[in-house]
Amino acid sequence: MKRLFKTYLEKPELAGLILLLLLIVVFQIRSHGVFLNQDNLRGILGILPEAGLVAIGVTILMISGEFDLSVGSVFALMPMTMAVLMVHGAPFPLALLAGLLVSAAIGFINGYITIRFAIPSFITTLGMLFMARSLTVVVSGGFPPLLPADLPNWLFTSFVGPGNMFRMSFLWFAGIALLTSLMLSRTNFGNWIKATGGFPPAAAAMGIPTARVKIICFMLCSMLSGFAGMLQVLRLGSPLPSIGEGMELQAVASAVIGGASLAGGIGTVMGGIIGTTLIRVIDNGLVLSHVDANWFKFAIGFLTIFAVVANAWMRKRAKAIKMEG
Repeated sequence: MKRLFKTYLEKPELAGLILLLLLIVVFQIRSHGVFLNQDNLRGILGILPEAGLVAIGVTILMISGEFDLSVGSVFALMPMTMAVLMVHGAPFPLALLAGLLVSAAIGFINGYITIRFAIPSFITTLGMLFMARSLTVVVSGGFPPLLPADLPNWLFTSFVGPGNMFRMSFLWFAGIALLTSLMLSRTNFGNWIKATGGFPPAAAAMGIPTARVKIICFMLCSMLSGFAGMLQVLRLGSPLPSIGEGMELQAVASAVIGGASLAGGIGTVMGGIIGTTLIRVIDNGLVLSHVDANWFKFAIGFLTIFAVVANAWMRKRAKAIKMEG
């Protein structure tokens, strides 16, 4: 038992992984073997990258000790900016760069205001949630702009093109997940993020530029959300002003279920991905099991509360055992 708690202290995502595996078994049995067939898995993995990229950004930001409730609005604003520019003749690379710059600017504003005026990021990003969503509607004129009909095929095949099992968006997601995971676990900047979220005064005393670290994490979070929104728009073929609504709450739930601490300093990219996958599995599994889909949000809410309580208890026990040893 002691060894289990010590392992959990090093790998906080393990609890979410175990739960994910258990639910896969349950839904495979309940669906009479349909859940794990190729067509169903292709459907789950087809939309996982969009929510997963947002969850990665939110997880990294939570590890640094902050929140971002505006990611769902940035998810819509970035591709809307791109679409409007492309309608007016801008080439795709320029529109993509402009969209990413808009996302980065929103992240910078969130971080700067939060740190400069020492206010909770919950409040800053809640305000930005409404502002960015309003900008999305204003930019679109209230109607989704029609993408140019002569867009090159490589644009779709390079980002969301279908494959035998994985879309190209999944490969983008896997690549970004790998890079951010390595950044968090193998670089000095990753250590700075954990130290900044774990105990800011000590991090500052060690010479870590905590304000700069948090602002960069805000910007990274927003850019990942905007990029994810672009992937969804390319998949759907239309930049709707309403996309991404409620995504911020699911992203926070994914991070928490995956073992990230609300207090900062603890969490992994893999944990955020596990949490996202768990939510997608529940959504899909309830339908295949012929359970009323209205129970989906109840299940996510319960899992979020359960994860926070369980993680807090397990960390307390693990630390006590570590001190005893």
